[in-house]
Amino acid sequence: MVQNDSPSGAPWRNFYGRRHGKTLRPSQQTYLEEDLTALSPGAVGWDVNPDRVPLDLDALFGGRDTWLEIGFGGGEHMVHQAATHRDVGIIGCEPYINGVAMLLGKIRAAQADNVAVHPGDARDMFDVLPEASISRAFLLYPDPWPKKRHHRRRFVTPEHLAPLARVLKPGAQFRVATDIPDYVRQTLEEVPRHGFEWTAEGPTDWRDPWDDWISTRYENKALREGRVPHYLTFLRR
Repeated sequence: MVQNDSPSGAPWRNFYGRRHGKTLRPSQQTYLEEDLTALSPGAVGWDVNPDRVPLDLDALFGGRDTWLEIGFGGGEHMVHQAATHRDVGIIGCEPYINGVAMLLGKIRAAQADNVAVHPGDARDMFDVLPEASISRAFLLYPDPWPKKRHHRRRFVTPEHLAPLARVLKPGAQFRVATDIPDYVRQTLEEVPRHGFEWTAEGPTDWRDPWDDWISTRYENKALREGRVPHYLTFLRR
């Protein structure tokens, strides 16, 4: 467990997971130093926005629809979506700084100009996103926390789902991909309780990926190890 170093007035939140991994390559350190500040949406941290003034998404993305990826890992999917859907803006949240550095390198290579990066907890982003402002959200291969006593750490809990529901527009799509059967169970139990409807009508709706899907390194690892991906789609009621 990592305790957030919250300034005075900020909510105290437990953070479970890693913020740093192995030493960054020189090129990755360069990406962080040269690119991250320009791509980070302003006024997210409590130290610079203690009153939680909502982000101006029209100013950020020029009035385009805004999507949100929660925990983008190495950034493959986020950059793919940004390149495929140039008419939307995508905010990615990821506290693992090595993953942030990987994403920044991919953004440079793709020359994507419709992205923003929050190198931190998605809950901080929920604090400043305007109500009903997000058109699509992604939760892809989240940390499974397999031990039963750790299931409360999963994203699909009220602590995360309630603020997510608040920032999603009515009719917004929430996509969840996971290879862990018990995560599927908890997702199907908890997500509908927070104002979402599961859209599946038959087995192919959770067995087949979305049309604009790109397989991530986490999915490739799951397939190598014999686990079966599930693709769950919900709509905000």
